[in-house]
Amino acid sequence: MNKSLNKFVSPIDGSELLLVGDSLVDKSGNSFPILNGIPRFVELENYSSSFGFQWNEYDKTQVDEHSKNTISRDRFYRSTKWTYESLNGAKILEVGSGSGRFSQVMLEAGADLYSFDYSNAVEANASNNGDYENLTLCQASVYDIPFRKQYFDKVFCLGVIQHTPDVELSFARMLQCLKPGGEIAIDVYADTLKTKFYTKYWFRPITKKINKKRLLTLIRWYVPKWIPISTVLLNIPVVGKFLAQIIPICNYSKQFPDLSKDQLKEWAILDTFDMLSPEYDNPQKYSTLKSWIKKYDLDLVYLGRGDNGFVLIARKKVCAE
Repeated sequence: MNKSLNKFVSPIDGSELLLVGDSLVDKSGNSFPILNGIPRFVELENYSSSFGFQWNEYDKTQVDEHSKNTISRDRFYRSTKWTYESLNGAKILEVGSGSGRFSQVMLEAGADLYSFDYSNAVEANASNNGDYENLTLCQASVYDIPFRKQYFDKVFCLGVIQHTPDVELSFARMLQCLKPGGEIAIDVYADTLKTKFYTKYWFRPITKKINKKRLLTLIRWYVPKWIPISTVLLNIPVVGKFLAQIIPICNYSKQFPDLSKDQLKEWAILDTFDMLSPEYDNPQKYSTLKSWIKKYDLDLVYLGRGDNGFVLIARKKVCAE
C-alpha cells in the first residue's frame, strides 16, 4: 500500500509532490502529513467524522472476508454492472472507502485501486486491505482529489455521495478524474414521495448533534429491543415494509436471511448509527440524475433502482479529433 507516493498530486495546484520527512510537499510549499503510512490531504476531523468513528468501531462487520458471506461483493457487481474480468489491471478510483468492504472486492479482482475517504475510516481500510500491493490509499476530499485528471478507467462511489454537502459538485469532481471512454458508477438515496415518511429524517436534526459515542451507546441499547417488533412488521403482507420504517432501525432479517442472529444485530446497530449520525443526508430525484447525463455530455449505461436507492452508471464520451 502506498509504495509509490508519486501517484499523488497536490489537491491545491495539481503539481507533483516531494517527500520531505514525514510529509508530501507541493511546488507552492503546501505540506500534507503522512500518518500511519497514509497521506492526509484534509484535516483529520471534519463533517464526516461520524463515519470515521463508526468504521473504526465496526471495521470488520461488512467486509466479506471476515463476515464469511458475499454481501459486499454481490452488491458491488450488482450496482456497477462491471465484471470481475473487467477490473483486472484497470485503474479504478474509489470515492469514500469506509472500512474497505468494496475495496477488497476490487483488489481481489486485480484492479489498480486508488481509494480515499474524507474521514479517518482510511485507517480501518488500511487494517483490512493494507497488505495488497495494488492499493493506493489516502484521506482526502472529493472536492480536491489528489490524483491526476482524466487518469482512471473507472470511478465509483457507493453509499457515500448523499453524505456530501453538494452532491452534484461531488459528481462533477469525480468526472474530472475519469478518462474519455471510462465509466462512472454511483448510487444515492432516492428522493421520492415515500422519502417524506422515512422516520430517520424526523430524528436526524436531533441525533446528528448528539455526541457520537453517546449516540452509539443509545443505539446499542434500543436496537436489540426493537428488532423483534420490526421483524414482525416486516412480515405483514403489502404494508409491512412501510410500517417497519416507522421504527428508526435498520433490520436486514428479510434481506439477508443467512446472517446469524448476532450478525443481524451488529449490522442493525452499525447501519442505524450510519442512518442517524451523518451531518449531511441529501437524497436525489430521478429527474435530477437524468439531467446530469445531458449536462455533463455522458452516454447513459443505466439509471434506475438499486440496493441503496438510485443507481447511475454512465460513460464519458470520447471526443472526436
